[in-house]
Amino acid sequence: MPAGLTLAAGALCLLAAGRAAAKSRHPVRSVLAGAVCGLGALAALALLAPWTGVALPLNRFTGFVAVVLGAPGVVLLLLLNLLFL
Repeated sequence: MPAGLTLAAGALCLLAAGRAAAKSRHPVRSVLAGAVCGLGALAALALLAPWTGVALPLNRFTGFVAVVLGAPGVVLLLLLNLLFL
């Protein structure tokens, strides 16, 4: 994937998450809660990988998706992993 397209997709995700959080009563708390839930889901997936056989590599992309999109982002990464592998 070209770098420009990757940056554009990342900016679009940030705008969508920011806009959704801005409509909340406590936008900073909403963003932080989503980021913590996403990182928690990614950590739980990594800890349970020896037993489940399901693993995602930890890199900048997976970390970004987990922080910006939260737990649904981790599920999206799992679905993409299932589709493309």
